[in-house]
Amino acid sequence: MSTILNESQIEDAKQHLTRPLATPTDLSVDATKEISGALTAILADVFAMYIKTKNFHWHMSGAHFRDYHLMLDEQSAQLFAMTDDIAERVRKIGGKTLRSIGEISRMQRILDNDAEYVEPADMLAELCEDNKQLAAELRAAHTLCDDCGDYSSVSMIDDWIDQTERRVWFLYESYRH
Repeated sequence: MSTILNESQIEDAKQHLTRPLATPTDLSVDATKEISGALTAILADVFAMYIKTKNFHWHMSGAHFRDYHLMLDEQSAQLFAMTDDIAERVRKIGGKTLRSIGEISRMQRILDNDAEYVEPADMLAELCEDNKQLAAELRAAHTLCDDCGDYSSVSMIDDWIDQTERRVWFLYESYRH
């Protein structure tokens, strides 16, 4: 059974295929742009922290190996779980988000650590500082989203701040003397 399309239907189909991604939202164009930009930068940082946390998880050594190894595995899983929620939130409000590792690399504010060897306490201290930086970035995004009336993002960011503060607490208590 073949379906014959009229000229109007053909034109609609062509426009649908060439039209850029545009999810409808009641947020202003400027709010969508600002919030999407802030959340996408956070997404790049979360991916960078995920990889760094896994790096330290894989390269952990020493007397507290098992405890630190398991803690970092749990924290990396929590970070990875955030990534889809952040990206989908950007898309829900009509924005565009990360498309590649290269884009993550260009946008991330969390510094990589490619050192051959890092002392376990230094690993934990570095991740603690990275999580503190992420918490500050999340707070700034929270304020932006609140000012723009994006209360769903505000709610999600509340949870991410809480998770990040918990990671800071656990890391700090694990490395301090």
